[in-house]
Amino acid sequence: MSSSITSTPRGRALLAAGAVLALTTVAACTSTEGETGGGGDGASALEQLQESGTVTVGFAGEAPYSYEDSGELTGATVALHREIFGELGIETVEGVNTDFGSLIPGLTADRFDAISAGMSILPDRCSQAAFSEPEFMYTTAFLVPEGNPDGLTDMQSAEAAGVTLATMSGAIEGSYASDLGIENLEVGTPQDGLDAVVAGRADAFALTGISLNTLAEGTDAPIEVTESFVAEIDGVPQIGAGGTVFRTNDTELLEAYNEKLAEIVADEDRYLEIVGEFGFTAAERPVDGLTTEGLCEGNLDDLATELAPELGLDG
Repeated sequence: MSSSITSTPRGRALLAAGAVLALTTVAACTSTEGETGGGGDGASALEQLQESGTVTVGFAGEAPYSYEDSGELTGATVALHREIFGELGIETVEGVNTDFGSLIPGLTADRFDAISAGMSILPDRCSQAAFSEPEFMYTTAFLVPEGNPDGLTDMQSAEAAGVTLATMSGAIEGSYASDLGIENLEVGTPQDGLDAVVAGRADAFALTGISLNTLAEGTDAPIEVTESFVAEIDGVPQIGAGGTVFRTNDTELLEAYNEKLAEIVADEDRYLEIVGEFGFTAAERPVDGLTTEGLCEGNLDDLATELAPELGLDG
């Protein structure tokens, strides 16, 4: 099953950010098959989506980015998509729910037109798909048993404590655990990570701080969320940001999306009007100079030095 939302002009869209989104059935294949797919008339993916009025996005059910609430598609990324695709003349956004690790394979297999999951922009992913410019900046946190018995504060403390760390399949936190030799239990969803900690199968669950705080707000389980931090690997701050993902040959669609996204990110008030109700703050708005090109190159040491003043990092 899938969910759909209908875009409105910006003023009405912002007032209706929490409006009910009708649940609908999505076909296994989308209306686009790359930049010149579909009906074989040479129309670009953007033109095909504008003609149909509908874009289908893959999502992984991770609040507060893109998730279903009582069968209704919602979240900060969904709100951005409603705004941006609506301005591009694509009125309806439909969602296909799938495991996080299956999102890029699903995109390349034409199950959907884009990925709506706040996915981290990483070099290996950039070789498989095309990312928008950054939409959200990330920090990491741990969901731990109440009282934080292992005293976890960052990835190095988890390494020193010898904990078993739950991470979502395909998510960046699993790479952090692997790089540091931390025992890693892969889970499919945020709820699975919470369940693993509550059941004692994992000592902590690592994910973005904003996701874990949202998860914790919805449970009475005896858990807590640590303070967020920027993970460091080999002394290098792991600057993280996420974006919407497109097929590599859908260049016109990507460029049009980025043009509208840039207008939103440049205007802090407008950015927060769209995503603020989902717990996002100015701290998550991408800083000037942070680009997808730089994140795809993966030279985080140079990137951290270049952006240190904007990010409040030492050095």
